[in-house]
Amino acid sequence: MALTASTMVPLGTQAPDFHLPDVVTNQTISLSTFADKKALLIMFICRHCPFVKHIQGELTQIGQDYLHSDLGIVAISANDAENYPDDAPDSLKALALELGWQFPFCYDETQETAKAYTAACTPDFFVFDSNLHLAYRGQLDDSRPSNGKPVTGADLRAAIDAVLADEPVSSEQKPSVGCNIKWKSTP
Repeated sequence: MALTASTMVPLGTQAPDFHLPDVVTNQTISLSTFADKKALLIMFICRHCPFVKHIQGELTQIGQDYLHSDLGIVAISANDAENYPDDAPDSLKALALELGWQFPFCYDETQETAKAYTAACTPDFFVFDSNLHLAYRGQLDDSRPSNGKPVTGADLRAAIDAVLADEPVSSEQKPSVGCNIKWKSTP
């Protein structure tokens, strides 16, 4: 496991479009899926990473807390499933069902979406405004698997709430830290 931090893409960056299958419903998810939302949270996560496992409960809670809000949520896993079978679509589907996620969980088999977003780690969070401009990229909160701090989602929730309230998001943003995305080897 290589400890990796978010790339911290410039704020204001336009969200790249994508067309990915939801592992639960097999429906194709894209930016247009969330066209009626005021904000969009895109999370690059996976199943096997201890940093993601550490916050799974909070991801479930965020999904529930914002279910009937103006926030669209999509989770994307881009890990190489051949070398990391826990991150294969069937395993991701089982995780989403087990945790009761109410948001799409997509598999980025080609890894093109993760590259377009410059995602670097799991978890990696991106919040976009209604114009699909990047308002936040960074950590969920200060908790890590071994630091003893509680998982609160404070940083991410503050950003989401600001965008939903048409208020500016603080530019003081800390990178997320986790396992590197498991890129496929190129021949």
